Amino acid sequence: MSIHQTIEALPVLDFSNYGRDPESDRELLQNLAHAAREVGFFYLTGHGVHQLLIDEALSLSRRFFALPEADKLEIEMVNSPHFRGYNRVGQELTKGARDWREQVDIGSEAPALPRDPSLPAWTRLQGPNQWPSALPELKPVLLRWQAELTNLATRLLQAFARILEQDENVFEPIYAGTPNHLIKIIRYPGRDATESEQGVGAHKDSGFLTLLLQEKQKGLEVETEDGHWIEAEPKAGTFVVNIGELLEMATDGYLKATVHRVVTPPASADRLSLAFFLGAPFDAEIPLLELAPHLKAQAGGVTRDPQNPLFRTSGQNALKSRLRSHPDVAQRHHADLLAAQPQASSAA
Repeated sequence: MSIHQTIEALPVLDFSNYGRDPESDRELLQNLAHAAREVGFFYLTGHGVHQLLIDEALSLSRRFFALPEADKLEIEMVNSPHFRGYNRVGQELTKGARDWREQVDIGSEAPALPRDPSLPAWTRLQGPNQWPSALPELKPVLLRWQAELTNLATRLLQAFARILEQDENVFEPIYAGTPNHLIKIIRYPGRDATESEQGVGAHKDSGFLTLLLQEKQKGLEVETEDGHWIEAEPKAGTFVVNIGELLEMATDGYLKATVHRVVTPPASADRLSLAFFLGAPFDAEIPLLELAPHLKAQAGGVTRDPQNPLFRTSGQNALKSRLRSHPDVAQRHHADLLAAQPQASSAA
């Protein structure tokens, strides 16, 4: 859902004292509830991720994108049936249009499952990542990054559970078991203003929570209720956090996923960001929470899009998204699935 026109900037929330003092917790939870319900986006400070790790992750991401093309194409995504690896500019689509970015997708490390027609199709998504042999330092740092942000996102989900007057561990099915988390390291090359400005097209994130680290160049924009866009400029020491569609589903719209986009930098610049998407195990069923009456009365319901159905099983949603956004990978490895896409009538 879009955010109200009266909101001119994203809220900034400090997470440093969460869990230490009941009074400060109450204030934080009130602010978190407002941000998640009215905006769907906020800056997070006091997150506990060490600056040295942040600097190292950004530096190694820069070093990867500076590699010769042959070294980057060594881990090209089209070679991975699990949709892991490097995409050149224009290889990923948002709503059928090409995004002007190059990126590497790193999922949770897990062994590939047997290719068995009797198993659900989404089992094909589980498997190993691809790592560049020209930059071996990248793997241990990004796996540390994944672990740190999984911990942070889990704590945020526990805080949301308290807002929803649920047991703190009600979202445990999302982060327990074999997870389905995703890191994208992304570079948006600059281009002339006469060309398309789509770095990433307008969309809502399909998972539960997104934590975004921005370097220096702006470009992220969040849509207001009347169709205007708020710039979410980089702020040192912060992550931008936003609600995904599955968390909106789990709360019947009490928490809101919000449309956003990334605008291409000017020709003289580029933009670097690291996005972390918290996902549930592929076999997990999205919990539909039973809200207290006074909360349910404020829940606006889930946004329905016939062109983008949402499913109760995590793996169905992930597979739907990957087949659409990476048609080259889908055609090479999963051509048998393309004629059997889930229809809207099967959605939750």
